[in-house]
Amino acid sequence: MAEFDRGEREAAVELTLTPMTEQELARLREPLEVGYAEDLVAHRGLNPQAARERSVEQLRELLPAGAATERVLLRVARVDDTEVGWIWVSLPANADSRQAWIYNIEVDPAHRGRGHARRMIQLVEAELAGLGVPELGLNVFGTNTVAIGLYRSLGFEVTSQQMAKWISGAG
Repeated sequence: MAEFDRGEREAAVELTLTPMTEQELARLREPLEVGYAEDLVAHRGLNPQAARERSVEQLRELLPAGAATERVLLRVARVDDTEVGWIWVSLPANADSRQAWIYNIEVDPAHRGRGHARRMIQLVEAELAGLGVPELGLNVFGTNTVAIGLYRSLGFEVTSQQMAKWISGAG
């Protein structure tokens, strides 16, 4: 029954993805940098200043031409005229690589729980299939159980794990 309900909800979501403009990316850049820095502090043990610097640097490296960066899909999700989230996917770097990569997916907090993230991934998968890209990967922090459940339900499988242990009494 749950699968049927999910299918009905997905069919009811008339979500579209449109290419992100430079203005939209500029508006999202600060929250993206801050959010990634917070994750680096929480999950990688970086101090806040180092985490913020790394976040800014990595974003600059990954999107050197902003929204016009080659081999990157930046898409804004809308339901009717309302922006509900966005997704950032990189295409395979060369002909030897088969895997596109989700760098980020965000659903505005006011629009969560309505199947938007699921639908964004499904629409990106369709776009990638049209481009001949057979595989899609992503990283997810182990504490993000909601995202892990979503990704598993969409058919993602664990292909590697990174583990850490905090050592008591160490500096």
